[in-house]
Amino acid sequence: MDLAQIDLCNPQLFVPSVPHDLFAELRRTSPVFWHEEAEGVGFWSVMRHDDLVAVNRDSHTFSSYKGGALMMDWDDETLGQQRMMMLNMDPPMHTRYRRLVNKGFTPRMVHALEERVIARTRQLVSDAREKGTFDFVTDVAAELPLQVIAELMGVPQEDRYKVFDWSNRMVGSNDPEFLEAPELATAAAMELFMYADALTLERKANPHGDLVSILAHAEIDGDQLSQLEIDMFFMLLAVAGNETTRNLLSHGMLALIENPHERRKLIDQPALLDSAIEEMLRYASPVMHFRRTATRDTEIGGQQIKEGDKVVFWHISANRDEEVFEDPDRFDIARSPNDHVAFGGGGSHFCLGANLARLEIRIMFTEILGEMPELELAGDVERLCSNFINGIKHLPVSVG
Repeated sequence: MDLAQIDLCNPQLFVPSVPHDLFAELRRTSPVFWHEEAEGVGFWSVMRHDDLVAVNRDSHTFSSYKGGALMMDWDDETLGQQRMMMLNMDPPMHTRYRRLVNKGFTPRMVHALEERVIARTRQLVSDAREKGTFDFVTDVAAELPLQVIAELMGVPQEDRYKVFDWSNRMVGSNDPEFLEAPELATAAAMELFMYADALTLERKANPHGDLVSILAHAEIDGDQLSQLEIDMFFMLLAVAGNETTRNLLSHGMLALIENPHERRKLIDQPALLDSAIEEMLRYASPVMHFRRTATRDTEIGGQQIKEGDKVVFWHISANRDEEVFEDPDRFDIARSPNDHVAFGGGGSHFCLGANLARLEIRIMFTEILGEMPELELAGDVERLCSNFINGIKHLPVSVG
């Protein structure tokens, strides 16, 4: 394989489907290799499960703060701002920040949402079933996390489509359906910040039980979040809590449709739902990669890494590592063990909203399989043009 010809930076590569055959070949022949960039310094590309876990758990050697957690390189001013987001922090700053925002993600808060999530899901499924033929993404998968995140943050439901639009414009910056000019992604972020500023000011004066109210008043040892930190967390939650769950629901539905024997098994054995959800997370990881920067000379998988080198690890590859998962390309709702890394593979950056995401997914598929067990494809599946988010834009289905 000519590694110089591989361009994982090209979002078009991921439009037909995730190039799993390519990732499998790289795991076999070049599990840690130097990837050139047309507009960047290049990076080490990490393909295997165990290497990803090792990198993700060693924040002292592999920093999120030094260059950010995303593949692109920012100028100093932008990087300085991005470092205010929890995603781009290292301990002890990350630890302090997470202690504050954890106040909004306690098991009690997530549990308190359950009845409302059930009610919203039942309404969405009922409305979709009445249509007969519908877009599973826009009518169902996008709506549930959008409504839940709006409620969690304290965004009025009538404003949730603003969050949806800002999120699409920021994440879909390479997709022509969502963006016509690159500067619109920056404009979307600014609009989101202005909205978060106004909402925070209102909640400081009139606190409710929502997450923005909690963050506006959260304090540990006299330490509070700045407005910019709240803005950055609002952005992170708007994207991470919306895009990822939306795409997991869409991919999970598609996997069940494409594997009717597994769907029938799940309908007949509903106790398998929890393991089916973990298999959906493994099989179609919503976030395909993250990035770190080496703080010292070290090694990964036998490759020598120099201080300052960029390291990009691929969840979408690690979750199909043949050394960890038997028959990894098979969708198996009873797979056990299932040590997937869709939520990060452990370490300090383990997904803050993992339990909320699992709750939404469990409730949605309980309703779908109960009310529309025979959904079938009614048109072409359209994927997002992105090498970061494993996204489905449109999934036309009909009630069987």
